[in-house]
Amino acid sequence: MSLIAARSLNGESPEKESDEMPEHKIGTREEWQAARDELAKLEAEQADRNEKIKEKRRALPWVRVEKEYEFDTEDGKKTLAELFDGRSQLLAYNIMFGPDYTNGACPGCTSLGDGLDGSLGHLNHRDVTLLCFSRAPIERLTAYKERMGWEFPYVSTYNTEFPFDFELALTEEQAQHIPEIKEMVDNPPDWLVEWSHQIGAELKDGLREGPTWIAFARENGTVYHTYTVRAPDPFVAPYFNFLLDRTPKPQPDEPRTFRKDEYPD
Repeated sequence: MSLIAARSLNGESPEKESDEMPEHKIGTREEWQAARDELAKLEAEQADRNEKIKEKRRALPWVRVEKEYEFDTEDGKKTLAELFDGRSQLLAYNIMFGPDYTNGACPGCTSLGDGLDGSLGHLNHRDVTLLCFSRAPIERLTAYKERMGWEFPYVSTYNTEFPFDFELALTEEQAQHIPEIKEMVDNPPDWLVEWSHQIGAELKDGLREGPTWIAFARENGTVYHTYTVRAPDPFVAPYFNFLLDRTPKPQPDEPRTFRKDEYPD
């Protein structure tokens, strides 16, 4: 996980928000409308660009998944094809929760997970199975899922090559050869030290997990890898971050977050 990736998943201040507002302009309704109209032009341009990006994304070539994978689920062993649960599309988020994490999953990834359950029924009715992966053993995932009150399927990739084949995690050797990770391990900022304590793992182990969305398709019995996106892409962030972007107060620069049952207030 890169430094920027960590920042994208953690956006809450460790202290209760103050009532102090940032510097801002006071204007008339007419001035507001004129400024809003200018902003609307930029938003329309962004929307047009997003449509072009969506077309490019859907035009990516599909890659056949040749290797056989078997995962631990709450319902026993399942293959990648079986994870589709009878549908033709599989969309999964890789939660940073490695075997070395003793205190639970990354709080930022946990916050992202908190926003998924409301979409389950809608996606299922649109031929999409939504689930989450993590490398910790299934018993720990199931316990954490119960603690967080999640409903989505939570699948363990423990002792499989799947997370490494699809770059959802790094091997120890790979991590040692990435200068950015080495710098974070050797000279971590305060918020990253705090994050290490939150997950209960040393940074050299914790930073090997990758916050990633990955998509697969199943056609005529064959499974294909179709898409992957990793932090710091804005899509790899808790849903409430998108809501906060529409509020007047900017968020703290230091990327700290809490699990929903651990806020200090």
